[in-house]
Amino acid sequence: MFINFLFGMDPSTLTGFTFFVVNMALLASALFFWIERDNVNPKWKTSLTVSGLVTFIAAVHYFYMRGTDGVETVAIRYIDWLITVPLLMVELYIVLLAVTNVSSSVFKKLLAFTTLMLVFGYLGETEAMGFSHMTGFIASCVFWLLALREIWSGEANEANAGSSNAAGQYAYTTLRKIITFGWIIYPLGYALGYFGGGVNMDTVNQVYNLADFINKILPGVIVWAAARMDTK
Repeated sequence: MFINFLFGMDPSTLTGFTFFVVNMALLASALFFWIERDNVNPKWKTSLTVSGLVTFIAAVHYFYMRGTDGVETVAIRYIDWLITVPLLMVELYIVLLAVTNVSSSVFKKLLAFTTLMLVFGYLGETEAMGFSHMTGFIASCVFWLLALREIWSGEANEANAGSSNAAGQYAYTTLRKIITFGWIIYPLGYALGYFGGGVNMDTVNQVYNLADFINKILPGVIVWAAARMDTK
């Protein structure tokens, strides 16, 4: 009955429903991560604090996006991403830092790649500065792939391989999979919304909302699980 209810909605109503669900899930997750930071090994507290910040900041932006439309929603969403995506990179770096030695250059490279990924994504979606939807899409994907190369075969991967901490390795390898397979939902939403013969913002927002639900909450859950593994 619930599935029939969902599919019986008109697109704009379904979009609003997904905004509300993700908003509430992000708020609940932020509260959970901040409460649980006092129940784990101290070296994991910063990671859980960052997880709470990611979900809380996103929840605030979702509150505003629920009442907007079109270009304004895109702008608010990218403001959210320009804050929370770098924080997710900070979290990945902090996970490594908690269990092994890692150079600050790892964070700088991941921060640069993901920031440029977002900048070109925004230029493509808004067709600003002469960028087309396709040009922005391709440029954004290039920098995402560069970030993936770093975490799969670059200095970040080498630092993780040198760690003997099972919880840290679990957190890093799982976060790496989320950045690879979870983040692929974003270009899918972009392609479905902009390359289907006209712009369909309901499709874009519904897929992006699903992506945020997975990619902002799940990393925090993984960090929490790793922290519990490493807590005596």
